[in-house]
Amino acid sequence: MESFSELIKTRRSMRKFTSEELTQEEVVILLKAALMAPTSKRSNCWQFVVVDDKATLAELATCKEQGASFIVDAALAIVVLADPLASDVWMEDAAVASVYLQLQAEDLQLGSCWVQVMERMYSDTVTSNDYVHGVLDIPRQLQVVSIIAIGHKGMERRPFDEAHLQWEKIHLNKYRGK
Repeated sequence: MESFSELIKTRRSMRKFTSEELTQEEVVILLKAALMAPTSKRSNCWQFVVVDDKATLAELATCKEQGASFIVDAALAIVVLADPLASDVWMEDAAVASVYLQLQAEDLQLGSCWVQVMERMYSDTVTSNDYVHGVLDIPRQLQVVSIIAIGHKGMERRPFDEAHLQWEKIHLNKYRGK
């Protein structure tokens, strides 16, 4: 990317991926970005499970009733975990790491999409968090915040159109909304 402004304009959620695998170098670059994400008080409360096994990707694609099926076609899924005992802002720290992963993917010209796991349900009685814990054998103390599906883009998406910016959501010095 030529600039950060261009990067955030071109990064769009990608739910269609080609069958091309990621290189080891691409995976390492993605993981470095995640590990460089800032955390409160340097708690580094996040951890990551990297999944490239097709059978496991298929299991993760069913982690909630809708909005995760595209994981099955991704080359890679990175499950973003956090330890609530390590930081009181564990969810925020994991969210920042998730965004770092997505921005790094775009910089590599890869597609990505965030799958929300927190507060979602696998079934009427099982949370998405519990389901993913079972699939990946994650210790109970850690919470699954998101799954970032990553792969080579299976379609092109137009960059964000700045004409759609909602400037009315910006307030100067005081909230002046209705």
